Amino acid sequence: MSRRARPLPLWLAHALRAQRGPVPWSAVVRGALSAGPLLLAAVLAGRATLGVVAAIAAMLAGINDRPGSRRSSVHRIGVPALAGAAGVLGGTYAGDHLGAVPLTLVLTLLGLVAGGLCAIGPVASAAGTQVLVATAVGAGMPLPESAGQRALAFLAGAAWLLVLRLALPTPGSLAGDFRFDGERAAVAGVYDAIAGLLDAVGTDHALARRAALTAALDQAQDALTGPRLRRYASSSAERRLHAQYAAALPLAEAATALAWAGEAVPARAGEGPRRLAAAVRGSTHTGPLPAPSRSAPALRALDDALLHAAEAFDRGKENRNLHARRRTLRDRVRAGLGAGGREYGLRVALCFGAAAGVAQALHHARWYGQHTHWYWLPATAVFLVKPDLGPLVSRVLCRAAGTVLGALVFAGLAAVLPRPEGLVALVAVSGALIPVATRHFAAQTAVVTVLVLALVMVGGEPQASVGRIGETLLACAIVLVAGHLPMPGQRGGGVRSRLTAAADAATAYLTHVLGEAGTQADGDPDAPRAVRWTLRREAYRTLAEARGAVALTAAELPALARHAQGADHVVTTLEQLVDATTACAVHLDDTGRLTPQHTARLTELLDTLAGERHHTGLRVPEAAAVPALAG
Repeated sequence: MSRRARPLPLWLAHALRAQRGPVPWSAVVRGALSAGPLLLAAVLAGRATLGVVAAIAAMLAGINDRPGSRRSSVHRIGVPALAGAAGVLGGTYAGDHLGAVPLTLVLTLLGLVAGGLCAIGPVASAAGTQVLVATAVGAGMPLPESAGQRALAFLAGAAWLLVLRLALPTPGSLAGDFRFDGERAAVAGVYDAIAGLLDAVGTDHALARRAALTAALDQAQDALTGPRLRRYASSSAERRLHAQYAAALPLAEAATALAWAGEAVPARAGEGPRRLAAAVRGSTHTGPLPAPSRSAPALRALDDALLHAAEAFDRGKENRNLHARRRTLRDRVRAGLGAGGREYGLRVALCFGAAAGVAQALHHARWYGQHTHWYWLPATAVFLVKPDLGPLVSRVLCRAAGTVLGALVFAGLAAVLPRPEGLVALVAVSGALIPVATRHFAAQTAVVTVLVLALVMVGGEPQASVGRIGETLLACAIVLVAGHLPMPGQRGGGVRSRLTAAADAATAYLTHVLGEAGTQADGDPDAPRAVRWTLRREAYRTLAEARGAVALTAAELPALARHAQGADHVVTTLEQLVDATTACAVHLDDTGRLTPQHTARLTELLDTLAGERHHTGLRVPEAAAVPALAG
């Protein structure tokens, strides 16, 4: 009798896990046309070193070139590029005018500030990472150009990738307005996710489909709320997409309520959202939509939402409200200075400062031989310490394996490729591979290692694969040790801050919905729902972020994973509370009052959360407040 194979520990399973999906051919083409052509143009102009800086910027911009709308890419690529240019400028001045000890102290302080920025959000995290990497490159890569020239070359490299992102067509741009193909795909994805949830109602797949709907709504919201010159949408195509997104919100609400009830719905219920998705993708009219049964409040809400969506699609009714809660500067500062920001800032400062200090010591001790490029060690530490790239031990394993593989591949290719044309071609190929390699950190590291080694060789540095392997392994050791050292304050600050935000958003949503009970009872059927939909979107978004943070922490080594014990149960309870609140909202719209089933479920969930309060510190309403809020 064979023994059952033990499952791999989470920290090892995460290191072996890779994302799946179709090849992003548009991003592959942009990658091939970014760093390689920039380097070729610089070589032909006799300014190879400036081409190296521009190509590095294009490479970093390519890493930030993720699926989404053109408008959101301006923010996602442009903000980190500006931070990187500032880092190159400041790093060059610091490297030229400061000694080893003052330079290390300055880099450590910069790591503290940039680490806190990384807790604000994904774009801020990319900007914080890029400013640290660019500062290390500016200080540790001696080039003949001035600091201003290097910064301008960095901006030009990132701007070139951004121009490619804005100008080149994508597979979805053949239908409708070319400018909004990303927004169109994101909004269509919302209707597909609604159909998927309706198909899964009453099955074990409903929870996963509801999470997929949340992700689709988040993606569409981000795609539509990118930076703009005017406050509101200025073209009919964009206004139409806004209206189509807004029309999906009541459909999503009704589908969530049906999933909460758990009773199977007619098979034709999902056909309507699928036809709406096809109409969004093709920029066509919806045609006749199959109406579901109206035997229950949630089914009646679904039917009404379909009729409303059909009207919005056919008439192109303008809707300026995307139901996204805008974060103020105060909110961002609070996130950066909160528990998660402080913990991450200290961790980044320790790792970046230690790596810079060790690199300076090795550099002045001539461990590098004749090489004066000492930036690799601190730059590697920056990528290793980023928590949004995966658990710590997983990052270390993938970075070490990827660097060794990339350095060995480059050493073999450098021995046979002609210079510089062969190296330029290698840079172009590596740039094309980055969008595919981002699915796994080890693969991304291998491709980036090949690209950077080719760049610095074009810039005049001898082949240094062995040295890069040694520096990477040293950075891995530094980050692995520093990542497990005790820090001031309570550990797990990132998870706690995410849980607190999710609990606050869920509480605000619950309080608002139950507060609507009195309004509905007073005979006001036209009470505004915009605030409710905004609060619901914020609740589900913060819950998704909390779920992601808990999953990453759970995949750490036990010394770190223990700080998030029980957090997954809290997130699950909060998700159930928000689902129940959504079901209550739909029922209140239909009848104006809650059923005993709704109040009993809310009371049960609030009691469960109250039991967790002693070690989570979450602020949630008391269960006894449910009847008062409802009445």
